[in-house]
Parts: sequence; structure tokens; C-alpha cells
Amino acid sequence: MSTSTHVLDAVIVGGGLVGGLTALLLAQGGVQATVLDAAPILDAEKTLAVTNPRVLALSQATIHLLKTVGVWDILARQQPYTGMQVWNKNGYGEINFGTSSEQTPKVEHALGSMVEPSILNLAIQQKMLATLHDYRTQVKVKRIERGVGVWLVHLADGTTLQTKLLIGADGANSFVREQAFIELDVLDYKQAGLSCGIRTAQKNAHVARQIFLETGPLAFLPMTSLKAEENGHWQSIVWTLPDDYAEEYAKLSDADFTALLTRESHHMLGEVLEATARATFPLKARAAQQYVQDGLALIGDAAHVIHPLAGQGVNIGCLDAAVLCDVLLHDKARGVWAHKQSLKRYEHRRKGQNDAMMHSMSAIGWMETTQLFPVVWARNFGLKQVEKLPMLKDAFMSQANGLGLLKDTRYSA
Repeated sequence: MSTSTHVLDAVIVGGGLVGGLTALLLAQGGVQATVLDAAPILDAEKTLAVTNPRVLALSQATIHLLKTVGVWDILARQQPYTGMQVWNKNGYGEINFGTSSEQTPKVEHALGSMVEPSILNLAIQQKMLATLHDYRTQVKVKRIERGVGVWLVHLADGTTLQTKLLIGADGANSFVREQAFIELDVLDYKQAGLSCGIRTAQKNAHVARQIFLETGPLAFLPMTSLKAEENGHWQSIVWTLPDDYAEEYAKLSDADFTALLTRESHHMLGEVLEATARATFPLKARAAQQYVQDGLALIGDAAHVIHPLAGQGVNIGCLDAAVLCDVLLHDKARGVWAHKQSLKRYEHRRKGQNDAMMHSMSAIGWMETTQLFPVVWARNFGLKQVEKLPMLKDAFMSQANGLGLLKDTRYSA
């Protein structure tokens, strides 16, 4: 067992999108962080040869940040979307954002873009390998403890790192959060998300669609295809269901499942012709009671997990990275590092916003599944009013693209 005598400026536990983005933003500002990633280096050829049935809906703010660190330009594939359509199965309310497009649009003219997690992780890894001095993969963190003015990170190989700043970007089941004894508030929705890729008879026209069913929302998200002749016909679905329904639907034969999906989606893209293997995941909202301690910060899913209803989880994690890096690099410019008040400033700017988003998604999810007449009437009326008033639609779009939340940082678009 050996303890490094050198005290590092920053150690980031987690090398996924949010952790990797944080490391690259810091490197751009002249700070080299050590990244400890549990995952192995992806095989580029194998990764590119397979389409991932789940996609991430990246906002314009996230795309801007990925462009800033040079990741966006090395993405192997992505699918811009120019429109969104949201409506109720048992109501009359409907909202349409943007427009449909038969031609693949430029991403700067789109509402956002759908990207497979594996493709994004590959690009992030490639950029970190080219940029960072100390990027470690397949690392297991065994224990974390507070020292005198530093955090001690004990690794399974027997080495111990000392760092002035420890950043937890290690996901919903964060080991960093657990070792720092930060409490977690959990809301179990008693629901599961069912996801897979589907091929539909009609093209998606670069529109993301979501229909609210009695069981929960069903989203059709445009995704790329490895076969040119099938471009536009493939969607990634996320279907929010009660736990028992999700379990039942996951076990259906492909023929029964595609027939069910065709019927429940109201033929919104015609017949569902094909489905890839299905996966389910439990839906729970999680909120860390604090994002920071002296010399420690939580970002992304380590700090918060929200309902996938609006597809904003990954985007608010990237906003965490931008705000944290902005306050840290401000520190660096004035000759200090990871000052307690600076970390509190990050927490203040992000926690309230993220908590509000979490509770909003929970409330909308309940409103869209309840059959109480006053609520049904109110939600239909609300959707109609938003559809009629351009000012309200613009406000929704501004919130969704996230660019306004970057305006007070050095990463303002």
C-alpha cells in the first residue's frame, strides 16, 4: 500500500458524460484533473457496429458544451430533431414545438439531438485520452476519507491519492456520496421505464413524439439506423409503466409486443414492424440533501435523478459541470482553489433549480396519469392554452434548450 505525497488539485470519480465533460472543461482552463473511471476503454470498431436502443436527448446547451471541449465534432453519429409533439390519449390537448423535416437538418437549426450513450461515451473517452495527463480506466475505489485539508482516495490496487478537491460523478448509486455520508431523499414512483428500438412503417420526420396514456407516457424518439434504406424509420422508445405492467410487457413475444405498441400509440407512425430486445429500469427520483462539503462536490446523477418524462436528466448534469467549472476557474484566476464559498455558490445555483425540475416532473407525471375529472379538464385546457400562445411556447422552449442557464458563465453561447 502506498500513499502519494503529491496533493492533486482535483480527482473526479466517474468518467462518463458528466465526469468527462468536467475534466475536459477544467483542462481547457488549465487545470489537469485525475479521472478514475470504473469502465474499460471502449473498442471503437465494436461500439460503432451496434446501435444502442436507448438514446439521450441532448439540449442545445449540452451540445454547445460538447462543442466547446471538442467532443461534438468527433461523434460518429447523432440524430438532430426539429420538432416535438405531445398529446393526451384520452383528451383534446396537444402541443407542437418546432416543425417536421424530411431532410436531415443541421444540428444548429434543430431543437436538439438524439445520441446513443455508447457513441457519446466513445467520443468522450477518445477526447480524454488525447487531453488528460492522468485518465485511469477500470479503477475500483475502495474507500474515501477526509484528511487534514485533503481527501484521501484509497484504490483497490493499494495506492492512495490525496486531493484538494474530490468530485463525485459516479452515478445514481454514488460511492463518493455514500462515503461522504451525504443523505439522499428518494421518491419511488412504483413505475419502471421500458425501452427498446422499434422500426415503424412511417418515417419520423425528425420529430420526437410523446403520448400520455392511462398507464404513463410513451415516447418515440428518432434514432439513427445502420442501414441507409431504413433511415427515419427507427425510434427509441421509453414507456413509463406501473411495475407489474412493465414486467408483463417485457415478457411478451415480439409479435404481441409490436401489436400492442401499434395499438397503444394510436398508429402515430403506422404499424410497428420490428422491435429490438427490451430492457426495463426502475424509476425513482433521488436528491442529495447537499451537493458540497469542504473540498467535495457532487454532480450529475450522483447529486440528482429525475423522472425521464422530459429527457432532461443528462442535460441538467451537464449544466452542473459547467457551473462547477466556472466557479472553480474563477477561483484559479484569483489565486485560490475550491474555496468553501465557491463550492457553496455552485450548490446554490444548481440545487434549487434541479429540485424544482424534479418536483415538476413528478407533478406532471401524476397529472397525466390520474383520471380525476378536474385534473383531466385542467391538463387539457393547459395544453390548449400553451399551444395557442406563442409567448408561452417560447418560454417552454427557452427552458428546454438550457442556453439561458449558461448566460452567467464563461460558457455562454
